[in-house]
Amino acid sequence: MRNPLSKIEVLEDADRLDRIASPVRTGVHALPLGPLRDALRGRWQGHPLHPVLVQTPIGAWASAALLDLSRGNERAARLLVAAGLATAAPAALAGAVDFADQLPEQERVGVVHAAANTAAVALYAASLAARNKGRSGRLLGFAGLTAATAGGFLGGHMAYRQAAGVNHGQPVPHLIDAGWHAVGAPEEFPRGSAVRRMVGEVPVLVVRDSDSPGEVHALADRCAHLSGPLSEGEISDGCVTCPWHGSTFRLADGACVAGPSTAPQPAFDVRLSDGLVEVRLRQGQAH
Repeated sequence: MRNPLSKIEVLEDADRLDRIASPVRTGVHALPLGPLRDALRGRWQGHPLHPVLVQTPIGAWASAALLDLSRGNERAARLLVAAGLATAAPAALAGAVDFADQLPEQERVGVVHAAANTAAVALYAASLAARNKGRSGRLLGFAGLTAATAGGFLGGHMAYRQAAGVNHGQPVPHLIDAGWHAVGAPEEFPRGSAVRRMVGEVPVLVVRDSDSPGEVHALADRCAHLSGPLSEGEISDGCVTCPWHGSTFRLADGACVAGPSTAPQPAFDVRLSDGLVEVRLRQGQAH
């Protein structure tokens, strides 16, 4: 029997939501965040920051709901509601930064996800205002938690059904046989240019260094962020930049030097053997 919750997938095809997503994306990109942008993405910790930050407001509001249900300490419930509101702001900003570098189907669900969470914040703000005036804000709080739960469900759909925020390079070690694989003769790789080759089922980016012609670099071609084709990206200063969302990786080792990716690219050792360039998944990355 079809899961009734799978109807959420209709949002992915609701292109009318693009009229909201597009200006939001443009606005987020225009924010003068500087280095804070990558910090909000979570590149420093190797995975998105937004799921970490949302734990505090959700936990605070859920705790307040328990106090409200049990007719517990009203002062403590009011403090928890206020804490949730205060910590919702950085969580929302991190989520917005992630949202602005997604695929259209993910953005459409993201718009509704953001709307539900905005409703939760508004309801909890109203609840806190009522509590501060000595009135009961319980029903408003319960409504806010319901909206936040709906937003959380949509966030889960984005992460686990649409693969937003996951490391798309993770399967690579499980798709390549151990050992060396020939990818072509040296003359097939022009200096400083990106060339795409297949190693088993995995597309690989091969770049012959423009400054050191004998040095060749190889990375998994599909960007760890959302599988963009790195071989169609720009090669500059020893790095490759994804043409889809601008994630930048160091050719020498696959390290991510600029987001939105938070994960490195799988890198390969390269050697010249019997007149052919051969690659092997770098030690420590093989399964």
